[in-house]
Amino acid sequence: MTQPPPPPEPLPIAAPVLAPLDRIQAAYQRRSETDYIFSFWTALGWTLLTCGVFGIYVVYQLVRRSRDHNLRRLEELDAATAFAWDQAGARGLHDELQPNFERVAAYLASMRQMATEFRDPVIWTVLAAVASGIVQVIVYVLVDSDLVKHDHQEGGAEHELSLIYTRLGAPIPSPDPATLHQAHNYVPRVIVLLLTCGVYGFWWEYDIMVELNRHFEKDWVWEDSLAGAVQMLSR
Repeated sequence: MTQPPPPPEPLPIAAPVLAPLDRIQAAYQRRSETDYIFSFWTALGWTLLTCGVFGIYVVYQLVRRSRDHNLRRLEELDAATAFAWDQAGARGLHDELQPNFERVAAYLASMRQMATEFRDPVIWTVLAAVASGIVQVIVYVLVDSDLVKHDHQEGGAEHELSLIYTRLGAPIPSPDPATLHQAHNYVPRVIVLLLTCGVYGFWWEYDIMVELNRHFEKDWVWEDSLAGAVQMLSR
């Protein structure tokens, strides 16, 4: 007896593609998940009480929040660009604003490149548990250098988007270049760290925590302005 042919395999269901407006809102709402605000004195207290064990968790959060914030902001800025492109097309402003959009694309490309770098918080936490001290210094340098690159590329994208949204009739303040993060002077810091037998590491950790806290808070102000501008244009 002839066997019936097997049923065809079901076609893969493509994930729904969100509209730019929905992507902006989703990235905005994830802010509390990615932008972890450190309290240095609380972290220091727990590190001392646990004989250094909590310091390993600090490494995890330092790497995780830097990586996750960068990814969230990349998604938000990319969605804001797509939304503005649609609005510019509806107003016949594509040709006029094309140079601005091209500069935004270049900044976002650099941010995407950052997203491919080795920044797995779990692996760095394991390394810190195995080689505590040395790994923390490496993490401080990586997090700080990431903040420098991220802040400059993000700031450039925000500036161009501010010009674009202002031209569309929904002004967004441009970020202040004076607030862009400057890299730490790593060699003197390492020397002082060695001369103080590691005590200076607490001060370095304080700087890493506080500077990224301030970066988050600065971004929140711009994001709030973006949310207002998008709401105005989507009415």
